[in-house]
Amino acid sequence: MLKYPPDAWDAKGQLRLPLSYWLILLLQARSWVLFVLAGASRQQASAMLALFYPDPGDLWVGLIWGIPAAIGFLLSGWRQRFPRIWRGWRWVLAAALLASFIHQCFAASQDMALVTPWMILTGIADLLALVWLLLDRRLRDCFNPRFNHAE
Repeated sequence: MLKYPPDAWDAKGQLRLPLSYWLILLLQARSWVLFVLAGASRQQASAMLALFYPDPGDLWVGLIWGIPAAIGFLLSGWRQRFPRIWRGWRWVLAAALLASFIHQCFAASQDMALVTPWMILTGIADLLALVWLLLDRRLRDCFNPRFNHAE
């Protein structure tokens, strides 16, 4: 009996990545997305960045935490060519989410005046994304080589 229905597979014989994977990557790369949006709106770029990142150093830290997600976007199309890297990338993403959450908690404990609703929401979202990445069966199977074989 099949574990997943036929429409869960792509033409290459790989298990399709669920929407939750892409949402986790977008959450992790949120600083990159905001940076690109700010660059697109040149007149309000500094105001937009200051709204989400009152301390400019936090933007740079966010860009660093988003690097694994950016690489995850690229690797998702190359799962068959780099199976060992792909298999371990789930743990890289989980470690980046955990590090981001710990960094936000540490920053909040240092200066409560810098805590914004944005920081609280993204911290909670990071924690939920980490739990989802580790516990969701479909997402876990997408990183399993048995479900990413060539036809």
